[in-house]
Amino acid sequence: MFWHNFKYSWKVLFRNRVLLFWTFLFPILLGTFFYMAFSNIEKKETLDIIPIAVVNNEDYEQNVVMKEALMRLSEEGENQLFQLTHSNEATAQLDLQNNEISGYLLFQGDDVHVVVAKSGIDGTILRFVIDEINGQKKMIENLVGQKVTEEIQNGREVDIDFIVEEVKQMILNSSVNIKNVSSTNMSYTMIEYYTLIAMACLYSSMISMFITNYKLANMKTVGKRIVVSPSHKVHGLFGSLVASYFVGAIGLALLFLYTLFVLGVDYGNRLWLVIFLASIGLFAGQMLGMVVSVLIKANENTKTGVLVALSMFGSFLSGMMGITMKYVIDTHAPILNLINPVAMITDGLYSLYYYDTLTRFWFDVSGLVIFSFVMIMISFRGLRRQKYDSI
Repeated sequence: MFWHNFKYSWKVLFRNRVLLFWTFLFPILLGTFFYMAFSNIEKKETLDIIPIAVVNNEDYEQNVVMKEALMRLSEEGENQLFQLTHSNEATAQLDLQNNEISGYLLFQGDDVHVVVAKSGIDGTILRFVIDEINGQKKMIENLVGQKVTEEIQNGREVDIDFIVEEVKQMILNSSVNIKNVSSTNMSYTMIEYYTLIAMACLYSSMISMFITNYKLANMKTVGKRIVVSPSHKVHGLFGSLVASYFVGAIGLALLFLYTLFVLGVDYGNRLWLVIFLASIGLFAGQMLGMVVSVLIKANENTKTGVLVALSMFGSFLSGMMGITMKYVIDTHAPILNLINPVAMITDGLYSLYYYDTLTRFWFDVSGLVIFSFVMIMISFRGLRRQKYDSI
């Protein structure tokens, strides 16, 4: 009985061209549009070496910490952040006006003035670096002060030469750890592809909805025969649902292969966990389709519209139409993302890409399992309660 329903459902599904379009072709087309729209964004977001100037005066020469840090950040190599030149104030102002530099530094006593022509990412980075170096400088000064105080309290003679040498070692061992990793860590557009995978999982709900309709007497002629037959309804539905899951898995696998090898999407170094999460998400989508098929008393087009609306609304809340939406929902209405299967899948993929631990990942997997279980219980309860006045 199981294999009969499996083979029958397999053939029926592959003969439905509209269903195959939404399952196989539409996610691939949408992924292609994403690639065309976002392929150059992250290349532009990669940090370039920032040209800056320093007004070379006596205050700059005496600021050993700042001078050493700026020289290190200007050394040629993969971690080079600045292209540093030394000049007088008049030359620095002229270079800034001609856009030859992004900004210059003017040292006046212990203060450092950052001068930029306009607001932008280069100026923001320059100010951030100076603040960080000043923070390290204050930390070193505090440590040296504590060391001098300890020497005096212990009754030992303060060895100025030794403390100076120790300060030099502190400066040499305290570099500003700023690296140009923007090309890998600033992959915020990855959330678009994550929501695409999640949306494909939910679009598979149309497959299970379509195949469940064949078991309902008010939807298909075949359903009338099944209802009056002595065979167990759940066993027959199980075989059909397994077939629909395999069809959905084929569509999801094609999308994975296309985004991975054609579009070059980087899913991180935990690909097997990504596939596992997508498999659980696919099962959750299938169960959602079964619930809609059982509970909504309407024709097939209406049920399809409901599933498309649910999938797109869930994708919208997860950031497909705007990546900030996910954080807005997390901040103001977190309960929506806790019951939204698209958000669970997206968040699980996000956690695999950005976090070292798997705590958040397993939390999302557990949420999808609970969601699927609830959908199964609702569907089976709905199937058992279905009664017909006449068939």
